[in-house]
Amino acid sequence: MDARPVGVFDSGVGGLTVLHECLVTLQHEDFVYLGDHARLPYGPRPLAEIRRFAAEIGGFLEAQDVKLILVACNAATSAALPQLQEELSVPVVGVITPEAHAAVQATRNRRVGLLATQATVEAGRYRELVRTLDAGVSFHPVACPRLVPLIEGDDPYGEETERAVREYAAPLKAAAVDTVILGCTHYPLIRPVFQRVFGRGVTLVFSAEETAREVAETLSRKGISNEPARDGDYRFLTTGDPEAFREMGRRFLQLPIGEVEHVTLAQLVEGVAV
Repeated sequence: MDARPVGVFDSGVGGLTVLHECLVTLQHEDFVYLGDHARLPYGPRPLAEIRRFAAEIGGFLEAQDVKLILVACNAATSAALPQLQEELSVPVVGVITPEAHAAVQATRNRRVGLLATQATVEAGRYRELVRTLDAGVSFHPVACPRLVPLIEGDDPYGEETERAVREYAAPLKAAAVDTVILGCTHYPLIRPVFQRVFGRGVTLVFSAEETAREVAETLSRKGISNEPARDGDYRFLTTGDPEAFREMGRRFLQLPIGEVEHVTLAQLVEGVAV
């Protein structure tokens, strides 16, 4: 048995939707979650810059003696997953492969859409994975720059959010897709809005559960699972304001968030233990 924690990171609080599923699936494991609030959002940033941020965080978490790293950020997974897997000594799992696999399995007419941030769309990883799984799938990506600020705002279920979703959904509906990947960890919070806009005939894919299962399978395969009879714990780190993280994080994690520790960007770059 390996009692070391699993490291999880995101640009902010969106990855807490993935952490929630990990806490449900892996109740016996410990987790340490880092939100890089000081540098969010990642979505509009150049891919090279996101890769640098991800490398810094990956190195920092490795220095915290984690046994696996989960990149719970679509933009960082798109930009940096292969690099992290090459450079780090611990296993690294991302959120994109499980979603691409779920979408290919779900589609009936082989028309798949993607709603995501600009960086995730530009990286093209979803397209590559979907086409690798089924080269006959017609793939339709749409960047949604207005959604994350709206979801983090005071009225995530308001009329402005619905208008934005309808705008971004329009080209996918015109393309007659029957499956849409919600390619950002923020989007599940407004899943009812997406379902209202697309209707029941369109399958929405957000595979946090599949990602949690991949983490579980990786831990088991590597022989580094924790003692199954124990109760796991979790802790939170942020490069931003701890109180702001805690308040916003509750909305995404839907579980209690106690103390949030602050990590400076200098500590992140230097890999200083906390």
